[in-house]
Formats: sequence, C-alpha cells, structure tokens
Amino acid sequence: MFAVLLTGHGGYDRLEWREDVPVPAPRDGEVLIRVGAAGVNNTDINTRTAWYSRAVTEGTTAAAAARGLDAARAADSGWTGTPLEFPRIQGADACGRIVAVGNGVAGSRIGERVLVEPVFRTGSARDPRGAIYFGSECDGAFAEFARVPSRHAHRIDSPLDDAELASFPCAYSAAENMLTRAGVCAEDTVLVTGASGGVGSAAVQLARRRGATVIAVADPAKAGDLAALGAARTLARDANPVDALGPESVDVVVDVVGGRLFAALLEVLVRGGRYATAGAIAGPVVELDLRTLYLKDLRLLGCTVLEPGVFPNLVAAIERGEIRPLVAARYPLTQIVDAQRAFLEKRHVGKIVLVPPAR
Repeated sequence: MFAVLLTGHGGYDRLEWREDVPVPAPRDGEVLIRVGAAGVNNTDINTRTAWYSRAVTEGTTAAAAARGLDAARAADSGWTGTPLEFPRIQGADACGRIVAVGNGVAGSRIGERVLVEPVFRTGSARDPRGAIYFGSECDGAFAEFARVPSRHAHRIDSPLDDAELASFPCAYSAAENMLTRAGVCAEDTVLVTGASGGVGSAAVQLARRRGATVIAVADPAKAGDLAALGAARTLARDANPVDALGPESVDVVVDVVGGRLFAALLEVLVRGGRYATAGAIAGPVVELDLRTLYLKDLRLLGCTVLEPGVFPNLVAAIERGEIRPLVAARYPLTQIVDAQRAFLEKRHVGKIVLVPPAR
C-alpha cells in the first residue's frame, strides 16, 4: 500500500512517501479501514519534531517544524513519555470504510463507513494509563489502509464527504472532552484560545451548542468567521485578557495555547472557575502562582483521554446535523509537507485535510 512514513525525529525530510508498505492484517478484535481522508493536527508536527520531550520548552513554530528539534531530546518523545518507534505512519484523524475484520468482529461490519476515535483505551474506560494514541504509539491514517480496534471504529451515516468527516475526530473530540470535563452549561461564559484552529474552532461551535456565551481569542481578521460559529466577541491574540475583560469575568477557559498568557487566563477566571487544556502551541512551560489556584478555588483540568460517551455522542451530533465541518483546505496526501506548512501559517479557520490517491 502507499503511506507516508515518519523515519525519525527531525524536519520535513523525515516524511517519506512510499508505495511498497505492507498492508496490515487485522488482529483479534480489529478492523482494517481503507482511509478516505485524514486531518492535519498539531500533534503530527509535534511528534515529528520530538516536541513532547520534557526537555523541550518552546512552542510549536514553523521554524522548529522545518528543522526539527534536538534529537538528543527524543528519549521521552511519545505521548506516553516513551521513545517513539520508527518508521511510524502518523495521522490521528481518519474517515474511511471497513474492508476486512479480525477474529471476533462480525463480518457484517465490512463496508461500513466509520470515523476513528483517536485515543484507544486498552484498560478501563477512565484509566489514562491504558491509552494508545492513533498515529503515535501505533500506525495512523496517513496511508491507504489503517488497522484499528473495532470498538474505536464508529459507524457513521452522513451525507458529508470523507474530507468533511475527517475534520471531526481529533479536534472535535478534544474540544468536547474539555467542555465535558469542565461541565460547561448555558450559564457559563467560556474563553477559547487558539479559536481559529481545529480544536479552538470546534470548541467555539460546541460551547455555543451548549448555550454558553463564547469569547474567542484569535486574529481579529477571523472575527467574522468565529461569530458565524457562535462567538459573541473576539479578542486579539496579543491582547491581555485581564485588560480586555477585567478580572474574574469568565467561568471557563478552554486553552490550547499556553505560553505567556497562562497567568492572565487564571486571573480572568471567576472564583471556582475551571481551566481546561489539551495543548500548548505557544509554549508548554508556564508560571503558576499557587495562591491564585487555591485562593480562587480554581480547577485545572488536563484533557487527553476521552471521557466515556464523548465520541459516540459526537458521532450522533454529526449524524443529526447539529455541528458542521470546517474544512479550510484539502491537499493530496502526497503533498503532506505543503499541507503542514500551510497549517503552521495559521491563516485558516478550521481544519486542513489530506486526501489519499484514488485506486
């Protein structure tokens, strides 16, 4: 089959297009999916550059993506803090059809159109220690075929095309997971950082779906797009939230940016407010005044492994047409480097999607 192989940590030269990769055989409890489309995510770039290593303190940047980070930092470069195995097929987002099944999976599943839940739970539903990440600890969607556990291949019935459906799994499940853990409701005011990106734009749409008042942090040029998704207001990325909104003015912060504004984000939270994060593109190392945390009775929530029900509920919402895809651009899978470069320019709203060649 064809696939993009990540041959090691480094720059774009580590992404290798191949057409002689063996097709994986589904094992017990697994299905084989012919990939129809795959989304581009920060995690693809972060994994390639070894950004997940604790030795890395910088954010996700175009310069780092082009050159890679110091390979000596790569000993703890996987999501789970263990070394990544190469070659690896990346890609956390996938829409496709089941073409084969392993033992224990009903043959009637062959032909089903599915979305892949990107975090595979190997233990109990709530145990983050039993998680395997699609496209990181196992091969992912940047290929003609992908092998996944049957229970994480969710059947979907939708008129949307493959690229539109592939824009949902990673970004929307991450956003909905943060909103779920933070208990967002109609009475809340929610501040969303990185609001024009995949997770951020999903969070704007999904928070508004819950009835919350949404304040988006993004380039002001994208304010119209974000208003169409439900944002009541847009703050510029370089604005200080405390100056713009006032202290203790927001119930929930949904943050995928981190970096220098972290302390200000805690300041704008009301007493008893909730901060949820699933990313740190502006920098993972932040300054925390513990007095702010405990004197304001704040809750800080790290969100990676999905809460039970998040992904099935997301699929149901897509099928009912309650949320809409935001596909900013489509690239052939063979042009993955161009797609990642465009992704890092951050001129788009929503998702950039890769489409594999037709056979």
